[in-house]
Amino acid sequence: MRHLVDEAKLADRIVIDSAGTGDWHIGAAPDERAQQAARQRGYDLGALRGRQIAAADFERFDLLIAMDDRNVAALRQVCPPEQRDKIRLLMEFVPEADSRWGGAREVVDPYFGGAEGFEQVLDQCETACRGLIAALRPQLLA
Repeated sequence: MRHLVDEAKLADRIVIDSAGTGDWHIGAAPDERAQQAARQRGYDLGALRGRQIAAADFERFDLLIAMDDRNVAALRQVCPPEQRDKIRLLMEFVPEADSRWGGAREVVDPYFGGAEGFEQVLDQCETACRGLIAALRPQLLA
């Protein structure tokens, strides 16, 4: 997303952060297979470290984007009721014209598979993030 936001020249208007719903990867770098797949596309994930979602995130951000329904449910459990409309699935932003994902609601979980799973995650994320930027652009430039 950061790369695409930079390409769209919107980095001064969009704040991006990443957090998990669980505490099992706090302080850890991304999975080496994810880093390798990202490196092959020109993305450097090496400086990223895991952190857990915090109460302040629900106030700080206009959108909280989850990869799957399990994480949506976890976010809803800790989110103040008046902020729940900010929680969305990333795949909601895939343009309808892009039938490649067959209406998939969730980004695949590549953790227990091979390298091709990480490639698919990047494909899904790139497509959905482009759609998210397109959805945000009108309100950012208004």
